[in-house]
Amino acid sequence: MALTINTNLSSLIVQQNLDAATNSLTQSIERMTTGYRINNAKDDAAGYSIAMDWQTQLGSLDIAAQNNSTGIDLLSTAEENYALITSHLQRIRDLTEQAANGTYGSNSLDAINSEIVARLEEIDRIAANAEYNGIALMDGTATDVTLQVGIYGNDNSRIVLDAELFEAANTQGLFTSDIQDVADACTTPTTAADQLTVIDTAITTISDRVTAIGAYQNRLESASTAIDVQIENLTSSLSTIRDADVAEESSNYIQAQILQQAAATLLATANQTPSIALNLV
Repeated sequence: MALTINTNLSSLIVQQNLDAATNSLTQSIERMTTGYRINNAKDDAAGYSIAMDWQTQLGSLDIAAQNNSTGIDLLSTAEENYALITSHLQRIRDLTEQAANGTYGSNSLDAINSEIVARLEEIDRIAANAEYNGIALMDGTATDVTLQVGIYGNDNSRIVLDAELFEAANTQGLFTSDIQDVADACTTPTTAADQLTVIDTAITTISDRVTAIGAYQNRLESASTAIDVQIENLTSSLSTIRDADVAEESSNYIQAQILQQAAATLLATANQTPSIALNLV
């Protein structure tokens, strides 16, 4: 290699290697401080694109999990209210069975009738007030409730709660008559005995609805498990492609640091090379 003054090729080579070592050192520092192997598209264009797509899917799955949980809460609210109504119906049946016994006088029957009326009114109050986030659960006005439990816009990502789950659970909805008609049926032993079948039908109706609610709850619990599995697998895959291997980056950091220091030392020497030419003048 010729000894020149205007062009210091050795210095240029060392500068190039110093820049490479510095860039490598900076990259290792970035990866160790962020914990990610891919921080920018330039690190791995294909991997960056995949990571961003998976990150979006993870966010969507988190929302799907929340949606699924609200659906479970909605059904639990309906089930708890049905449990209250069932307890009143069971008590009404006990009172009706008492009224069907001929040993009770008119005063006793009036007392029984008063309690039946009170409990029927409470059933109507519960049915009118049972709601979840503005959705009426027991007055018969609710339509199908669609739950978005997946990340796509197709039917496979949705679960529809049938409107039949939210049919009217008030006196007219259960007995197809008003409170007074139901209560009047318990004013004599004969009519009270006939009313037992009607009450049993109402209890069975609620039992069927609660059974249907339970079936939907099981389905939503299954959907919740499926979402958790998706999140776990996607998180694992994202970690594989995006997360930095700290042990590897530590080694890279030390190597880049040594190379940087060596290049800096050699640069000082290379910059002095043209001055040697002066000794020949």
